[in-house]
Amino acid sequence: MQNLIAPFLAQLAHGNAILVSVQASQGSVPREVGAWMAVFAYHTLATVGGGRLELDAIAHARALLRTPSLARVQRYALGPSLGQCCGGQVTLAFDPVSQADVPTLAQRLQTPLMPVALFGSGHVGAALVRALGLLPVDLSWFDSRDQPFPADTPQRVHCEHSNPVQGAVPGLAPQSRVLVMSFSHAEDLDIVAACLLRQRVQGDLPFIGLIGSKTKWATFSHRLLAKGFSAAELAQVTCPIGIPGIQDKRPEVIAASVAAQLLLLWA
Repeated sequence: MQNLIAPFLAQLAHGNAILVSVQASQGSVPREVGAWMAVFAYHTLATVGGGRLELDAIAHARALLRTPSLARVQRYALGPSLGQCCGGQVTLAFDPVSQADVPTLAQRLQTPLMPVALFGSGHVGAALVRALGLLPVDLSWFDSRDQPFPADTPQRVHCEHSNPVQGAVPGLAPQSRVLVMSFSHAEDLDIVAACLLRQRVQGDLPFIGLIGSKTKWATFSHRLLAKGFSAAELAQVTCPIGIPGIQDKRPEVIAASVAAQLLLLWA
């Protein structure tokens, strides 16, 4: 949905639309409050849930484009009458919008983004960037090596070379979820240590995830304890990362698992 805001606003230059948004919900429903869909005369963008609910909403929105006096709030019971078995109720708001509304809409449609700091541009890092590219994430990507980031990196990903790479940790956005997967164990250790030092002072990194095995973490734990960190501080690090039970080690599978883990934490 976040990626559709710019296309929606750009298309308002060519014609008015109805912004359909979920105003309220009760029980089991397909989309959350705030979900939206833009209905133009001949096409739509985004979704408020699909199925008969969405078909009826599109029909009402297009009727509203022709007849502005029609109702701008509609309540739908998602039962047999709509042929949907969700069983809940959804209230949709229908707001006529034009190019004049673009500045207001740009602010209204922005949703909170989860700040994520990714250290390492290897195979898993690149796969994770692709996995997070369509999600509500504000992603900063760091690497110490003087080599270009992949050409297909989404535009809204902030790429930065940092040498030493742990030097980027103090400047991370508050509440960043940190993922550590650099090209070397030595760098990984330095990044984790820098994150724990920041936690000791600021306590504003709710997730520090380190790629690797339990054996790797046992080695890291021993070294971090020798550096003066306590067992309680080490407990703030998650290693291995990803949803438990997924054994596949292909980069794209690891990326999907880690992305799902971040979404669970965000929820």
